[in-house]
Amino acid sequence: MRVMIVTDAWLPQVNGVVRSLLETVRELRAMGHEVALLTPLGGEHDDGEAFTTMPLPSYPDIRIALFPYRKVAQSLAAFDADAVHIATEGPLGWAARRWCLRHKQPFSTAYHTRFPEYVAARTRLPLGISYAFMRHFHAPAAAVMAPTPSIVRALRERGFGNVVLWGRGVDTTLFSPGERERLETAPPRFVYIGRVAVEKNIEAFLQLDLPGSKWVVGEGPQLEELRQRYPQVHFAGVFPQHELARFYRAADVFVFPSLTDTFGLVLLEAMACGTPVAAYPVAGPLDVVGNSGGGVLHQDLRLACLQALALDRDHVRRIAERFSWAEATRQFAANLNPRRRPASGVSASHATASGKVR
Repeated sequence: MRVMIVTDAWLPQVNGVVRSLLETVRELRAMGHEVALLTPLGGEHDDGEAFTTMPLPSYPDIRIALFPYRKVAQSLAAFDADAVHIATEGPLGWAARRWCLRHKQPFSTAYHTRFPEYVAARTRLPLGISYAFMRHFHAPAAAVMAPTPSIVRALRERGFGNVVLWGRGVDTTLFSPGERERLETAPPRFVYIGRVAVEKNIEAFLQLDLPGSKWVVGEGPQLEELRQRYPQVHFAGVFPQHELARFYRAADVFVFPSLTDTFGLVLLEAMACGTPVAAYPVAGPLDVVGNSGGGVLHQDLRLACLQALALDRDHVRRIAERFSWAEATRQFAANLNPRRRPASGVSASHATASGKVR
């Protein structure tokens, strides 16, 4: 199957959306599918020319494409996909949606991020308005892929149709138990890894009265503000994935204060390293951790942090091993809605484009 994935979130960004797509593309190709990506860097199947971009307001490290329709249309026509998947609701996603509707090309979408809650946290725009906007975007999709059963239910309750499950996995080779000497501060060491932004609710962690030391690994628009407000906290900045694994291993507890994440890949990455999780009992942690013994979920985050110290790290690792990228990608492929081709199986445009695909 020829699959085109359109995403506004891509490298050099480091976040759950990008990591999910990277792993999914790798698995799809291993399964024998031909996959092309259309990102702000351009399309890997054409000349690869990047889109003109601008910084996303309040997120200067995230750049969005400006007036992308012409190039998006050219890329989609050239690749002639059997299935189109629109991963994000940004300018590239809207342009691809427009082209698919115009050309009667079936497509699927994904609900990676709770943008209505994020917008509300920053602007106080009522959730009803944002969710109406999101429903409009996803309404024509043959399938709206959501990462957990909780999010599937929540979207259906909000009036979304055709919502299906697309789970997530973890690289248990990269994220694995091992040497734990990365953090040279007083134990126990409580660590947060992720974007440093208001919607992540990081201050709920930083304000806690905890023994030992606290670490924040990552960057984002709230970094300097929090660094000044909490001088006793260790802010480590951004690291590649192999270094992140060392931070996860060295942590005694991984603290996940978010109330709005749809999944939280970092939960699985921490658990795969044997590090127990402390989080609120909300969607994401409830689906990933639940009552498995991989962490402690409690409305009192301090209590969750302290109780998580007693959990068995070998057991925590075994919980993470249940999550496979291969299985998640099989779900993804089954959710796609490939178009029906003529009996010959090859269209004229396909024949023209096939020589261009790398």
